[in-house]
Amino acid sequence: MEVDGLHYVQYHSSKESTYLAAIRQLISNDLSEPYSIYVYRYFLYQWGDLCFLALDREDNMLGVVISKLEPHRGGPLRGYIAMLAVKKEHRGKGIATKLVCMAIDIMIERDADEIALETEVTNTAAMKLYERLGFLRSKRLHRYYLNGNSAFRFVLFVKESAYTLRLGYDDNEDEEQTNQLEMPPSA
Repeated sequence: MEVDGLHYVQYHSSKESTYLAAIRQLISNDLSEPYSIYVYRYFLYQWGDLCFLALDREDNMLGVVISKLEPHRGGPLRGYIAMLAVKKEHRGKGIATKLVCMAIDIMIERDADEIALETEVTNTAAMKLYERLGFLRSKRLHRYYLNGNSAFRFVLFVKESAYTLRLGYDDNEDEEQTNQLEMPPSA
């Protein structure tokens, strides 16, 4: 898919030798966590089809999103956005939004109940992006990252059933007690 001179592609394992080093470089430049090659392979080998790249006309990588989708603690089918990075000089052009939306769309297509992620409390641009896409802050995780920074966990409730399950809603309870989060508008 081409948009504004960029093309967005789904990761494929046959292109590992082409993309993996660029993915690692881009993410290590932008994110505070030092991920080993095994972390990348964990996501890309099992859920490579949930990962997307933004490339320029010369196939230089400008952005990447790495995701997964699996049952969460025997409950809802949870999508997870593990990593998102866009080269600094290309931020503010909608690349991150497009990548995240592509990941969300395929997870919804595959019947995700909810989608979660964490971001540093200091990363206001990321928090604004996720909130604009309908994610809700669900909790603060004190000293979550190796650098000592705290994180916010964000959740996008795709299905109302995941939302009510997460709140522990019971028809016999007072709705005001359990309605702690606002349900995002339906798409």
